[in-house]
Amino acid sequence: MSMGEVPIIEQLDLTVSLRGRREIQDNYQILRFTGLLDAFSEPAFRKVVGKCIEDGPKNVILDFSAIDFIDSSGLGILVQMAKKSQVNGGTLQIVSNPRVKQTVKLVRLEQLLCLKSSVEDALETLLPKSS
Repeated sequence: MSMGEVPIIEQLDLTVSLRGRREIQDNYQILRFTGLLDAFSEPAFRKVVGKCIEDGPKNVILDFSAIDFIDSSGLGILVQMAKKSQVNGGTLQIVSNPRVKQTVKLVRLEQLLCLKSSVEDALETLLPKSS
C-alpha cells in the first residue's frame, strides 16, 4: 500500500459465531475473520464472501489468522470460493494459523487452497515489485 492510500473498511454481516470486516484497496480486498467457520456460519459466509468476490476487486485475501475453528463445511466453502475467484479472473489467498493449516493439510487441500503465513506474504504476490 502506498503512502496516503487509505483503504475502505466495512463490517461484514455474518453470524454471532463468525465476525468479519472488509478492507478494499485498488486491486485487492482483505476479508478478516474471527470465530468459527462451521456448518452454522457457512451459509452467511458463502453469501457475504461470494458477493465480495463478485463486487471486486478480483484479488481476495481471506485473513483466517484469528479463526478458532474450521470444519468440513468451512473447508468446502473455501474450495468453492477459490474456484469462484478463478472463474472471475482473480486470486484467492488464505492467511492461516496453525489450526487452520493443520485442518487444510489433514484433508490434503493445501495444493488447491493458496495458504500464506501472513497478510504481508499474500500482498507480495499482488503488489508491483519496486526496483
